[in-house]
Amino acid sequence: MNNNEYKNKLSSFYGNHNRMPTYTEMMGLFGFKSKNSVSRLVEKLMDAGFIDKDPLGRLIPTNMMSEVPLLGLVKAGFPSPSEDVLETTINLNNYLIRKKDSTYILEVDGDSMIDAHIADGDMVIAERTNTARDGEIVIAEVDGEYTMKYFRKEGSKVWLEPANKDFHNIYPENDLQIKAIVKGVIRKY
Repeated sequence: MNNNEYKNKLSSFYGNHNRMPTYTEMMGLFGFKSKNSVSRLVEKLMDAGFIDKDPLGRLIPTNMMSEVPLLGLVKAGFPSPSEDVLETTINLNNYLIRKKDSTYILEVDGDSMIDAHIADGDMVIAERTNTARDGEIVIAEVDGEYTMKYFRKEGSKVWLEPANKDFHNIYPENDLQIKAIVKGVIRKY
């Protein structure tokens, strides 16, 4: 196995278990017969910057673990010749999340934003804020209940607008507070 295969197996384990494997688990994962072999591999992967250790000595992933190859463009119109040339890598966390300390993810429940391509079961990346511009998709508390809609403002009048003709605009009776702006949508097929 080469370093990329080890990295892929570790990434897969981390994705499935949300933690790094123990040395004993790595023995089985990589087909090693001793923890000494695992220890040597761990040192190589640490030197390469792929993994690190926390203050308690536990293995933790680095940002490199989130990197995925970025091959280039794919035509969404007429077919064109393929060029499978590895251009670079992209770190999904860095690409999707600009302000980590004020960002969270919510699962979508309902289809009031379907025409904005946000469907039931999707995950939205939301960045905390208490202000929004007209037309931004927001997470808002309106009259004590939370919802995700387009924020609309005309003069001093504000309301929330769904992206589905089967739903009505929401006009606050007492209070409308912006909690976050939607910055991205994640959908698994």
